[in-house]
Amino acid sequence: MSPTIAELEKALAAQVAEHRVLFASVTRHLDAMRLFDLNAINSAADAVEQSRARVVGLESRRRGLMAQVTRTHKLPDTITLSELADAVPAHRVTLLKLREQLRGLTAEISAKSGVSNRVAASMMGHLNTVVRLIAGAVRQAAVYSKQGVPTVAARVGVMEAIG
Repeated sequence: MSPTIAELEKALAAQVAEHRVLFASVTRHLDAMRLFDLNAINSAADAVEQSRARVVGLESRRRGLMAQVTRTHKLPDTITLSELADAVPAHRVTLLKLREQLRGLTAEISAKSGVSNRVAASMMGHLNTVVRLIAGAVRQAAVYSKQGVPTVAARVGVMEAIG
């Protein structure tokens, strides 16, 4: 048993574990955004960023171990994990299992992040509309309704556009 491949397996297992943590954080972030709970959004966003930083560190470690394995076993530098599994049959099952787990988790994280991005864009669009309405109401005198909402002219006249 090659010690570098054993270390690579440990690094991949650590990546799988950290990706599970990242997935849970991304899910919490999305749920907090749906509820518009600002404290939960901030804490989940912090957890996501911390987990992403750990994933980057683990990926750097994995790349270093892959470089060691390719040098040790005299394999090409651009070898994939499945090609490495074929080259080292004793570790094939474990390496392929870890690869599939990572693939599945990254796909799920990507999907959840895409939803979070769309929800955030929608929230920002609504906030932008509110700010524009308030700025428009403050800039000019307006008539207020019984509910305290300023009535904004449906159309901007020529004199307002020039002045």
